[in-house]
Amino acid sequence: MGAYTDLPAELVTERLRLRRWVPSDAEEYRRLWLERGPRAVRRIDAEGRPTVEDMRDRLLHNPLMAEPGLGLLPIELRDSGEFIGYCGLTVGQASFDEPEIAYELAQRAHSRGYATEAARAVVEAATRTGRRRLWATVREWNAPSFRVLEKLDFYRSDRITEDAERGDTIWMTRVLDPR
Repeated sequence: MGAYTDLPAELVTERLRLRRWVPSDAEEYRRLWLERGPRAVRRIDAEGRPTVEDMRDRLLHNPLMAEPGLGLLPIELRDSGEFIGYCGLTVGQASFDEPEIAYELAQRAHSRGYATEAARAVVEAATRTGRRRLWATVREWNAPSFRVLEKLDFYRSDRITEDAERGDTIWMTRVLDPR
């Protein structure tokens, strides 16, 4: 493992604020899960799990949400404080040295450039941590995510994880400029 600085606890862009999770985010985070289609890996099951309480526990205790030095940060609109999704760095299917960028937005926030704006702030912050490469994994059918990543200079690697049921996962990557 390299010596990296931590991803900041807050990132601010022209329209967005990415910050640490708070317990009150659990309801909105669960709403994101409710919007997920049948091809999503994690979604609300037939018994209604995870519940809001399960989500609250996940936000406060799940290492994916606050991995040391990394983490997924909720996104809110600066002008209203409205929660619209999350974006950040996680080990995910990658590694601590070369983490994965991940983002998800509520449907009401799609097609407004928010994912690109949030992900750009995370890529810039990742560069400042001293990392040299980021990864992103995207299902082959997710054209909007491919467009976001291409705007941020990610490109397709030769890695593909096959999944006949949910669609193959394409591995995108970006080498960071350590300026």
